Amino acid sequence: MPPPPCQLDHEVDRVPSPAAARLVSCRAGGTNPSEEGAASTSVSTPPSASPAPALQSQEAAKWFPYARHGWEWKGHRINYHTAGCGKPVLLVHGFGANARHWRKTVPALVAEGYKVYAIDLLGFGESDKPGDMGFEFKTEEWRDLVLDFCLEFVNEPVTLVGNSIGSLTCILAAAGAKERGVPVRGLVLLNTAGAMNNKGVSEDWRVILALPLFSLIDALLKIPAVSQSLFNGFRSRDNIRQVLSQVYDNQANVDDDLVELIYLPSEDKGALETFVSILTGPPGPRPDKLVREGKVDVPILFLWGDKDPFTPMDGPIGQYFKGLPEERDDVTFVTLPSVGHCPHDDRPDLVHAEMLPWLENLHA
Repeated sequence: MPPPPCQLDHEVDRVPSPAAARLVSCRAGGTNPSEEGAASTSVSTPPSASPAPALQSQEAAKWFPYARHGWEWKGHRINYHTAGCGKPVLLVHGFGANARHWRKTVPALVAEGYKVYAIDLLGFGESDKPGDMGFEFKTEEWRDLVLDFCLEFVNEPVTLVGNSIGSLTCILAAAGAKERGVPVRGLVLLNTAGAMNNKGVSEDWRVILALPLFSLIDALLKIPAVSQSLFNGFRSRDNIRQVLSQVYDNQANVDDDLVELIYLPSEDKGALETFVSILTGPPGPRPDKLVREGKVDVPILFLWGDKDPFTPMDGPIGQYFKGLPEERDDVTFVTLPSVGHCPHDDRPDLVHAEMLPWLENLHA
């Protein structure tokens, strides 16, 4: 029998990854940290990891004070957070990010009376990164992870909220939900990715022009010494900040906490191989095709930042979903002006102004 909606789900003790050792490890004594104060915390550091500065852990607890849990899925450890009480909402992050990227979304949902789950997809955040064990990443694996998670912990109609590949994962999950017996109430999708990597959107003129470069990068990434060098440059704090500055319009939100939550998991064992597997792997099913085929028949709210260089609104995926409300009364598409690839963290005020009333109507 699943736990009551406001009761903490189980937490699996484990030796934390290097990223987990540097990020706060929450063991909550209450059921709703946002109402009862920040969860009590302890930082456990394995012998192989250097200890984190105390201030860093204290600051992390301040901006993401939600209960952290571990769950074993197909032999892999999955990290997730819970907060609040009420109707369930599952948050699914984008590429390179993790559950903590929803730092501004969780408190807004909790304040409106929702039970929030925020998961680290396999390969990201504090979840395992099995790329070094020959694991081949596919979007279908993330789909199954989300569906299995809902069956394990939610067991009632759930709203899935995603960004980038998180949105893609939510669409795949909704398409397979009925077959698995998972009741999905609706989807909130922010700047939806068209595939696990850019090769999946082959009709976009920008992708066509870049295909030779993508092929070269794929080849170089298969050379261990080269891939290690490229990965080290890509994951440096300076490069992360530079990339984030390009995909965020609101530069004030590209802060040290954001850089750290992206950087720290890259120190984990298997992070390099996971990175390579995702960039060079099969792009997976197209989200627009699944919707066209009628496999996603739940209400959808699309929120799309118009300054997104990664999944531009004028690309084939953005254009299809922008026109979808003309075909379906249960689909809403909202353009967010002067917003980049991660609207929930770039301009959370605009996201909440659209998402919260939509959720209220969905549950009316």
